[in-house]
Amino acid sequence: MSTKFFTNADENTLLKKLTGIFQYMQVYHFDALVGYFRASGYFRIQDYMQQVSKVRILVGIDVDKHTADAVRKGLQFGLHNADVIDEAIKALKIDIQKAAYTKEIEDGMVRFIQEIGSGRIELRAHPSKNIHAKVYIFRQEHEHEHAGWGSVITGSSNLTESGLERNFEFNVELRDHDDVKFALATFETLWADGVAISAPKVQEVKQETYLNDSFTPFEVYMKFLIEHFGKSIDFDPNNYKDLPPGFATLRYQIDAVEEGFEKLRRYNGFFLSDVVGLGKTVVGTMIAKKFAIHNGLLTRVLVVHPPPLRRNWEDTINRFNLRFPVDYISCGSLHKVKHPENYDLIIVDEAHKFRSDTTDMFDNLQRLCKTPRRNAGPDGSRVKKVMLISATPLNNRPEDIRNLVILFQDGRNSNIDSVPNIISFFRPHIDMFNRMRKEQDRKKALANIRRMYEDIRNKIIKPLTIRRTRTDLEKNEAYWQDILAQGLNFPKIAPPQPIYYQLGEELGCLFDDTMKVLRNANHDGLLYYRYQAIKFLKQDLKKNYDRADSIAERLASIMRIQLVKRLDSSFFAFRNSLARYRDANDAMITMFERGRVHIAPNLKVNEFINDGREDELMELMDRMKETDPAIQTFKPEDFSGGFIEGLQHDQDLINGLTERWKHWRDESKDPKLVEFIAQLRGKMIHPSRNATSKLVIFSEFKDTTDYLKRELEKAGIERIITVDGHSLDEFRANVVRKNFDERVPKGERENDYDILITTEVLAEGVNLHRSHTILNYDTPWNSVRLMQRIGRVNRIGTKAKEIHIFNFYPTDKTEDQIALKHKAILKLQAFHSALGEDSQIYSDEEEYGTFGLFDSMGREEERDEAVRLLLMVRKFRADDPEWFKKIEHMPLRARCGRANGEPARGSVAFLKNKMRDGFYRIDSTKFVDEITFLQCAELLEAEPEEKSIPLPPHHHVQVGAAIDHYKEAQREMREESRSIERFGPNERGALTMLDLVLRGSLLNEEEKALVYQGIEAVKHGQFQHLQRDLNALRRNVKKNSLSVDALTSAGLRLLKKYPLNGNGNEEEHALDPLLAASFEEPAIIISETFA
Repeated sequence: MSTKFFTNADENTLLKKLTGIFQYMQVYHFDALVGYFRASGYFRIQDYMQQVSKVRILVGIDVDKHTADAVRKGLQFGLHNADVIDEAIKALKIDIQKAAYTKEIEDGMVRFIQEIGSGRIELRAHPSKNIHAKVYIFRQEHEHEHAGWGSVITGSSNLTESGLERNFEFNVELRDHDDVKFALATFETLWADGVAISAPKVQEVKQETYLNDSFTPFEVYMKFLIEHFGKSIDFDPNNYKDLPPGFATLRYQIDAVEEGFEKLRRYNGFFLSDVVGLGKTVVGTMIAKKFAIHNGLLTRVLVVHPPPLRRNWEDTINRFNLRFPVDYISCGSLHKVKHPENYDLIIVDEAHKFRSDTTDMFDNLQRLCKTPRRNAGPDGSRVKKVMLISATPLNNRPEDIRNLVILFQDGRNSNIDSVPNIISFFRPHIDMFNRMRKEQDRKKALANIRRMYEDIRNKIIKPLTIRRTRTDLEKNEAYWQDILAQGLNFPKIAPPQPIYYQLGEELGCLFDDTMKVLRNANHDGLLYYRYQAIKFLKQDLKKNYDRADSIAERLASIMRIQLVKRLDSSFFAFRNSLARYRDANDAMITMFERGRVHIAPNLKVNEFINDGREDELMELMDRMKETDPAIQTFKPEDFSGGFIEGLQHDQDLINGLTERWKHWRDESKDPKLVEFIAQLRGKMIHPSRNATSKLVIFSEFKDTTDYLKRELEKAGIERIITVDGHSLDEFRANVVRKNFDERVPKGERENDYDILITTEVLAEGVNLHRSHTILNYDTPWNSVRLMQRIGRVNRIGTKAKEIHIFNFYPTDKTEDQIALKHKAILKLQAFHSALGEDSQIYSDEEEYGTFGLFDSMGREEERDEAVRLLLMVRKFRADDPEWFKKIEHMPLRARCGRANGEPARGSVAFLKNKMRDGFYRIDSTKFVDEITFLQCAELLEAEPEEKSIPLPPHHHVQVGAAIDHYKEAQREMREESRSIERFGPNERGALTMLDLVLRGSLLNEEEKALVYQGIEAVKHGQFQHLQRDLNALRRNVKKNSLSVDALTSAGLRLLKKYPLNGNGNEEEHALDPLLAASFEEPAIIISETFA
C-alpha cells in the first residue's frame, strides 16, 4: 500500500527520507522548525548538507520553566532577547556534553559550529511559545510551480539521532506547491519573531564545552584531582578550634576526621589504621562528634573495646564533652547488648581481635553491626555506620581483612569500586597465601606475598582505610609544621638488633633429643593421644562430635607447638609445661584404669583426678550435663584399640624427659639467660645507649616473666615490676602508668621502676613511651603482637630520638623444627605489603614501605600519596586562586593530547556514575586495564609549562573501549549477584535448606517473608555464620530424619537469631536501585591520549 506517511519502522525512517531528498533534489534552501535540535544528530546528515547553500534552524526553548519561576517570584513573565539566547546556548552545551563520545559525532558538532561561524547556517530561538511542531522544508534556488520545486516533512520527529532513526515516530512528506508555500509562510512568520544566535555566541559554546582543544596536560591533571577530592579540598582546619584543653589542633588528625566521615557516608564503614601512637582514639572521638552533628540529636554510639582500654575511651570522650549518649562494652560481652537497633554508630577498638569469622565474638559483632538502627539517618537509610580502629587489622591471612570488611559490607553485594563480590575477590588470594605458607624458598614466598597483597591493597585497603605513618607526616610540609609548632617528636626506629646464644654440647644433645620427642609422632616421639580421645571413640559414639578427627588432630598440633615455643622461650617455662603434661596424661591413664574416662572441656579434670577427688568431679559433671552437652563419661571399651597403649607410650617418654631436664635446674647454665644479662648491662640499660635506663621486656608466657624477674634480682638487678593477666588490676596498672607513660604530668610521675617485664596483656592500648627500648624475649606466633609491642614505646610525644628493638632469635635447632623466625618474617611481610609500615620490626629480611596510601616506590617515598596530592591541590589553590577557579570550572570530558608519556600510543580515562569510579589505562591494542586512583594520577602528572598536542587519531576509540569495559563490568556484577552457580558449597547448601523450610505447610505470610529474607541474606553474603548454621541444621536433618514441620520450625528459630528485617534501607531491596544506578552511562570526567 502506497502512503505518504512513515514511522521509522521497517527501515522507512526519517533519515532515509532525508537522504533521498538530498540525493535526488537540488536543495538550495533547507529550513527546520524543531522543538529540540541536537548538534549531536547533525553528523548523520552533515555530508548531504554540503550541497545546501542556505540553512536556517529555528528551535524552541523551555518557556514553561521560566513561567513557573516568574509565578513563584510574583513577577509578570517576559523573556528578553538575552534570556532567549542564554537558554538556547545552555541547551546546546548540554547536548554537546551528553552526546555519545565518538569521532563522527564530534566532527559533526564541530562542523555545525564552524558553519554557523561562516554564515551558511543561521540559528534562531523562538522567544514566546514552546515549539512543538516539527517541520523540515526543502527548496530549490528559484521558486516554480512545476513538480520538484520543494518538499516539506512534518510530524513528530525532532532533528536528533533518535528522531532520525530509533524512535517510533509519525511523519508525512508533502510535495504539493501549496503545501510547501503554506509551510514556508508559517516558518517565515516564526523566523521573523526568532532571536538570532550570533556566530560569536556559538563559538563560545566550543570554548565552554569539552570541544575546547586548548586544555594543557597540567590543567587536565589538576581537573582530575579536583574532581576526585571534591569537598575535601575546601576543608578548613580553623573549624576545629573548639578542641578540649590539652588537645592540639593537628591537621593530619583533622583531615582524617573529614576523610573518615566521608568513608562512613560512602561505604558505611572504614578502617582507622594510623600507625600505633598517632592518636586514633582522639580521631575516632572527633569523627563520632562530626557524625552526630550530621545525624541528629537522637544519635547513640557504642564503643566496643578490650577491657584495659575502657578507661582511655571514657577519659577522651568525657574531655570532649559530647552531647549524645555513648555506651561501652567489652569485646567478650557483645551477647549482652539487648537493643542493638538503638545504636547509629559502632566504634570497634583493637578491631583485629575480630579477624576470625568462626568465633561467637565475630558473629555477635556482625549481627550487631547489621541490625538496622531505630532512627533513619538524614538520607533515609537505617544502615549502621561502623568504625574499625586498629593499627594492625591484618594478622597474616588475607581472610583477616575480608572478615573485618564484611562487618559493614555484604560479602556478595558490595559497593566498593570494582569489587562487587568480596567473597569471590578474596578466594584466589587465600589459596595463594596457603600455598606460600608451605613454600620452603623464603625469597620466593616473600615475593609472591608482596604481589598478592598489592591487589588487596589497591582494591580493598585503599578505599576503606585511613592510615598515615610517621613518614607520611614528615614528608607533608603542612602536617610537619603543625607537629613542630606543638613541640611534638617522632622517634626513629633503629634496625632490629638480633641476640644469639649458643647451646653447649651436652645441652645441645638434650635439646636435640627433646625436639625429636616433641615432633616425631611415631614410636620415637610423642603421639599426643591425651588430646585426641574423641578421635579414638568407636564410630557410633564419635558421630556425636562434629569433625572429631580434625578437631583432635588440631588440638594435638596446638599442644606440640606450645611445647616447642615454651622450650624456646625459657627452659623454666618448658619444664613447667612438661610437668603439667605429665600430670594430665597420667590422669587420663588413671581414669582408663578405673573404668571411667571423663571428657569435660570446661572443667579441670586433671586436677580432680590427681588430687583424688573423682567423686566430687562426677557430682559436678552430673549437675552440668544438662547445660553442657560436651560433658560425657565413657568406658574403656568405648575406645578403639591402641588408645591406652598410645597414652602409656607417651607417659614413658614424658617421664624420661622430665628426669633428664631435672639436671638443668641450675639457671647459671641457661645460655639464653646468661646472654640476656650480659646484653642488659652492656647495651639495653647502659646510659650511653639508654638515657632513661628504662626497658620493657615482652614474653608470651607468665612462667618466663616470673623466671626473669627472679633471676635478674638474683643477679643484683632491681627496680623491676612484672605484669600478667592475673596480676593486672587497677592499682598495678596505675603504677605502670606513672612509671612508664610519658603523657602523665610531671607532678604525678613516679620513678620507682626501670624494668617492666610483661606478657601480652600490656601489648595494646597503653603508653609505655618513657622507655625507648624493647626486648622480645621470645617470638610471638602472632605477628600482630610484634607490631603492637613496638607501639607501646613508639608513640607521639616521646622524648626519645631513637627507639631500640632487641630480638632473641630462636636457636638454629628450634628454627629447624617450627621455623618461628621464618613464620614471623613471613607474617610481617604480609602486614607490610598490605598496609605499609615505617620500619623493620623483626628482621632486615622484611621489605617495608608505606605504599603511598601507600606508595610502593621505595623508602624515600614512604608516604600517603593521596594526602600528598590533596595538600598539593590546596597549595595550588592558595598560590594561584584564579587559575584554580578556571580549572575547577572546566567542563567534564576535558581532554588533551600529549607528546610523551605512558602508555605510548595509549590513553588514560577517568569514568564514573552514581555507583562507582573507574580509572583506566588503555594501550595501543585497545587492551583496557582498570587501575587505581594513584596509578592514574601518576600517569596524568604534568608540569604547568607542558604544552598539549592535537588529539591523536586513536583517542576516541580507546576511550570508547574504556566505556565498554566499564559497562561490561557492571553487567557482570549484576549476573554474578544473581547467579546461584557462582556460590560456594556452603551457600548452595544453605539455600537448599531454606528451600526445604519453605515447603512447610504451616507457614504464614510473615514466616514466608522471613525465609525469603534469609535467602537474600545468604545470596548477598550478609552473615558469615548464617550459612554455617543452616548447613549444620541440614546435616542434623539428614542424621535424625526430621519431619518437614519439625524442620520448618527449627529453620524459623534459626533465622530469628539474625536481624533479617531488611538491610536498613527504606526500600524493600537495596540491590536493584544500586544496580539500576550502575547501568547509567558513565560520565567521562577527563581523558588523555599519548602520541
